[in-house]
Amino acid sequence: MTNRAGTQALPSDLIDIDALVKAYYDLTPDMSVPEQRVVFGTSGHRGSSLNAAFNEQHILATTQAIVEYRALQGITGPLFIGADTHGLSRPAQETALEVLAANGVRTLKDSRDGFTPTPAVSHAILAYNNGGHADEADGIVVTPSHNPPQDGGFKYNPPHGGPADGSATNWIAARANELIEAGLVDVKRTNPEGLIEEYDFLEHYVADLENVIDMKAIAESGVRIGADPLGGASVAYWAAIKDRYNLNLTVVNPEVDPAWSFMTLDWDEKIRMDPSSPNAMASLISKRNDFDVLTGNDADADRHGIVTPDTGLMNPNHFLAVAIEYLFANRPGWRQDARIGKTLVSSSMINFVADGLGRVLWEVPVGFKWFVPGLVDGSVGFG
Repeated sequence: MTNRAGTQALPSDLIDIDALVKAYYDLTPDMSVPEQRVVFGTSGHRGSSLNAAFNEQHILATTQAIVEYRALQGITGPLFIGADTHGLSRPAQETALEVLAANGVRTLKDSRDGFTPTPAVSHAILAYNNGGHADEADGIVVTPSHNPPQDGGFKYNPPHGGPADGSATNWIAARANELIEAGLVDVKRTNPEGLIEEYDFLEHYVADLENVIDMKAIAESGVRIGADPLGGASVAYWAAIKDRYNLNLTVVNPEVDPAWSFMTLDWDEKIRMDPSSPNAMASLISKRNDFDVLTGNDADADRHGIVTPDTGLMNPNHFLAVAIEYLFANRPGWRQDARIGKTLVSSSMINFVADGLGRVLWEVPVGFKWFVPGLVDGSVGFG
């Protein structure tokens, strides 16, 4: 039998979105089954409503647990919430808003009623917390990242803006499971209409880019850029970046479809929006000669892959090593003790770059959450 990895998805590969959403509301998790309990992985709880692993009870309980956790931590500022394009993301966001409103949490959602990339939520949290307010903000991102269309995901971002660490997620998961087992009697919920504020995530994020990237130099170079959101939350952001900074940029696929019918199949013949996979990126790789550089994002736009005319899909360790060397060698103002962070699965090539720069290499388990505090306080220059 022919392996269909890298080929266009067929109708038989697609999920029934209506059935997926119906299962979100109709199915009840069996707490004696480990796979149906709330479990936070590297940054969030993920699963499918079709097998009772991501259902309304999970989100009601997890949101209530987040409310209680932030109260214990003395976090009294606004909570920014955003969602990606997965079929379960909008229902889960609506559930979360009911709980946040009932608990009196000042909550801000997207003013455009659009999709919100994870970096835009992180930016909103950091911008508020750097704004001289007496309180601190945090956030929730409703996304299972690059997971298949049938999955939902729910992430908590504390005031540092990145994914919550294990101490936070373990507490939240344990409390959420307690709440479900008790029949959700301690979960507050109400109609959130009129109780939720709005925030223009796109405008604030895109406007701030020029403060960290030389957008004028990119525009003047005329470099031909192709950007593929892979059906994810970055779709409107790429168009806004192009328009605001007058870039020679084309959004090569602006389509949003929660079934991801336009995707090419991953190595296991599943639909997965993984920009590091040459199979998932096959349609973008086929356009490699039309641009000087192309980039693809996962559904919540916190991962990216790069395609070039000569190489196709670049090995991420290659461009990460070049980026580290360039930034430390050419950007002034680094702290003397600013380390270079890498996960266990990243190439030892980065070790040699760190040695050449005379910088300390910091190796951590998989998960961007390990780097966040150091990136915020400057003790980590790259992660």
